[in-house]
Amino acid sequence: MADTPDPTADDRKPFDEETYLRFNPDVRAALAAGLFASGRDHYELYGKAEGRQFKKTANQPRDRVIATGTIDHPRPRPKNWACTVDKVIISRSGGIFFTGWLNDYLETLDSIDLYLGEWSISFDGPSIARTRRTDVETVRELPPRHPYGFWSFIFAGRNLPSGPCTVVIRLKSGAEATLLIVAESVEDIELRAALLHQLETATYFGPPAFEAAQSIAPAIGAQLIAFSKTLAAAAINAPYAERFGASERSYKGSIIVCLHGRLEFLFLQHALFSQQSDMQDYEFIYICNSPELAEPLLNEARQCSLIYGLDQTIIILGANAGFAAANNLAAQYANSDRLLFTNPDIFPRGREFLAQHTALLGSAPAPLFGAPLFYDDSSLMHGGMYFEVDILPRFAAGSMTETALLRVEHYGKGAPPGTESYLRPRPVPAISGAFMSISRPWFEKLGGFSTDYILGHYEDADLCLKSLQQGKPAWLYNLPLWHMEGKGSTPRQPAAQTVNRWIFTRQWGDIVQHNLLGPHPTHAAFA
Repeated sequence: MADTPDPTADDRKPFDEETYLRFNPDVRAALAAGLFASGRDHYELYGKAEGRQFKKTANQPRDRVIATGTIDHPRPRPKNWACTVDKVIISRSGGIFFTGWLNDYLETLDSIDLYLGEWSISFDGPSIARTRRTDVETVRELPPRHPYGFWSFIFAGRNLPSGPCTVVIRLKSGAEATLLIVAESVEDIELRAALLHQLETATYFGPPAFEAAQSIAPAIGAQLIAFSKTLAAAAINAPYAERFGASERSYKGSIIVCLHGRLEFLFLQHALFSQQSDMQDYEFIYICNSPELAEPLLNEARQCSLIYGLDQTIIILGANAGFAAANNLAAQYANSDRLLFTNPDIFPRGREFLAQHTALLGSAPAPLFGAPLFYDDSSLMHGGMYFEVDILPRFAAGSMTETALLRVEHYGKGAPPGTESYLRPRPVPAISGAFMSISRPWFEKLGGFSTDYILGHYEDADLCLKSLQQGKPAWLYNLPLWHMEGKGSTPRQPAAQTVNRWIFTRQWGDIVQHNLLGPHPTHAAFA
């Protein structure tokens, strides 16, 4: 009977440092960079599990390639290597978020698994975003050419217990590290804030917006959309509404204003609109995304009703539902078939704005239209919107890929107030959500504003493209308005805008790049 081979025989053969480095030039480079103390150090940590050549070969054949990467011996579990999990956060509705770093400079991340008492989850390597970690580069003295940081997010959609969590980080080589951390339990809104903070503060080797978009594209982006929609639905689930002025009336139009964080323009908006000759045919609907402002908002609405006599409905939400969900809900309270979505920092330039708007409705204009918006110095801010695309290269692992992101531009931004080419009635690719007038039946047919977008940005352009797809492009009519741009609400989250730009590009990129790019798109609607 033949002797049974000893599986550990290879491990008893002498380790030859120079042979190991000769056959593994990547290890030689790592030694030169100071990542390992010796070739033997690398072998014990990684090379043994990878089956790397480590001994001298006698009578080596000449003039032919020899495979040296596989050795028939057991693949032991390598020792732990440098890595850390900074935090694991779980929200009430099942959002799971974690961050950390690992030194996989010479490796490839395979997966990160979380094990808790009653559940577990495995995050695939491509679904994990990678970021630069300058703190790790400095403290660990690692080459600043690799994204050591990692983070990911998934929305489970159900309550998950938190507590002690075992984290297993696996590399493609088979190496793995096991860490223990306590998973923190937070409210959904707190987790959204943590996710946006992660996106806002992350650093990269390339342009931040493009790198961030690329990092969430494989999986995180879709999870953020699902999570955000759940938060928006919860925020509008039980609104508080109070009516001031006449009730059970029908109007020619409902002016819908979404509030967030600031109220100081409410009095001014009432004062200027109260001077409109047709104001009796319109109502105000204010919907507030800031529940902490409930008391001052109701007090100011009551005073405005007494002073200016305008009919209005105040709706207060329990949390920030974002631009889309809030406006969609407000539209349900409208007592008219015409919705005028208006920013809190929008004001009429003359006393006939609403009369001109009413006259336009009688002439059967487009179901969706906007108006020129002017800065306080009378220069033009908005004469309609069009689309551009930014395409930048992205270099990683010796390869180059292109990342494209759409952006919105305004016709005539900064132009003198009388520039006729930007004021004339015409179809445009999109109009600003700062002011848009739309038929209520058409708004409902389009499904309202898309709640895919986080908090606010790009919903207006999205609605316009939905309308265009249905054969009705947005129009611009010369109904001039003042716009104190960005003054009417708390500044938007830059990270949310980055995510929304990616969402908009994912949804409309192919269509826009086909025939809707630039100030003179080739689409038939604008011929």
